[in-house]
Amino acid sequence: MAILPVYQFNFPTTIRFGAGASNELGDYLLKNNLTAPLVVTDATIALLPFFTQLMNGLERKQLRAHVFSNIHKNPVKSDVYKGTDVYDQAKCDCIVGIGGGAPLDVARAIALRINHRDDLFTYDDLVGGDIFVTNDVPHFITIPTTAGTGSEVGRSAIISDDETHQKKILFSPKLLAQIVFADPLLTLDVPPAVTAATGMDALTHNLEAYLAKMPHPMCEGIALEGIRLIDRSLRTAVAEPGNIEARSNLLMASIMGAVAFQKGLGVVHSMAHSLSSLYDTHHGLANAVNLPYGMQFNIQGCEEKFRQIARVLQLANETGEAVVQYIFELNSAINIPHKLQNIGVKKEDIDTLADLAIADFAHPNNPKPVSRDDFKLLYQQAF
Repeated sequence: MAILPVYQFNFPTTIRFGAGASNELGDYLLKNNLTAPLVVTDATIALLPFFTQLMNGLERKQLRAHVFSNIHKNPVKSDVYKGTDVYDQAKCDCIVGIGGGAPLDVARAIALRINHRDDLFTYDDLVGGDIFVTNDVPHFITIPTTAGTGSEVGRSAIISDDETHQKKILFSPKLLAQIVFADPLLTLDVPPAVTAATGMDALTHNLEAYLAKMPHPMCEGIALEGIRLIDRSLRTAVAEPGNIEARSNLLMASIMGAVAFQKGLGVVHSMAHSLSSLYDTHHGLANAVNLPYGMQFNIQGCEEKFRQIARVLQLANETGEAVVQYIFELNSAINIPHKLQNIGVKKEDIDTLADLAIADFAHPNNPKPVSRDDFKLLYQQAF
């Protein structure tokens, strides 16, 4: 993808995409008569030079930005409640989420909670709680800083229980950002290891969305193009962090993956969610290590779809096995280990991981059914 000036497209929401797009935030707020944004991010991003510059730019426009960055790597309900308190006390009038999946999930959940004050998990989509999302939400804006989750274009937030660490999904079309400022320049400072993990997260989204059993031809076309962009750019972005074209391609592929996975996800995400719950493992890294094993599990019955993936990847052999081998080789090229034991997983926890995975929300859309025994075997293979 050529490097272009900032441009706009709408799918599923308004997206301003290009180098420098984030600089438009202040003027956008003023144009919409918004003067007191709650800026939700994480503690690391809050210390980065670009964030300071962005906040200084808002101050020069006489905007009262209040920063909330006290969140966990895998967000929990108390994060959302604390952020809501800051919004209330500062008399904010909108919410700006800046960061990767965790800050954007917390920002979206805060947006929900402002005018929905029952227990947060009343709105858990897994138990039909979306029907209770009836009130308006504050003006909500997202600015991604990683190319992985695609949360900036999502309409759901994954928040865990503080005690049980069970993940809940807060979902509603009302939670879609009014506008996304997708600026690849903000991803330049992402370290190679994080670039690798988040890039593999985006690849997992696109692959699992393409294979998911729910029919959605438009999402399948988007997913295939996302796979192609990641193949063309991830190695370069890891090896050459300042390569803006590679960064742009990855950011676009991340957005595409999140659009595509409204079709559904699958077995790999259920395996990864369990690792995040039990070990607080980075979601992208968990997906990356589990991805080849989950894809191997799905080959039987999905041969034609794997053939299409292999064609997009321009593999010599257009088979599922060739796709799995490609994933192993890609992980090696970007320094992601092949085994769970190398990222801190303990063999004695495999039964617990299997219990968590079978209870997870992602695998029902997997193209073939997954049992607890299947999960246990997959973890053993990946260990």
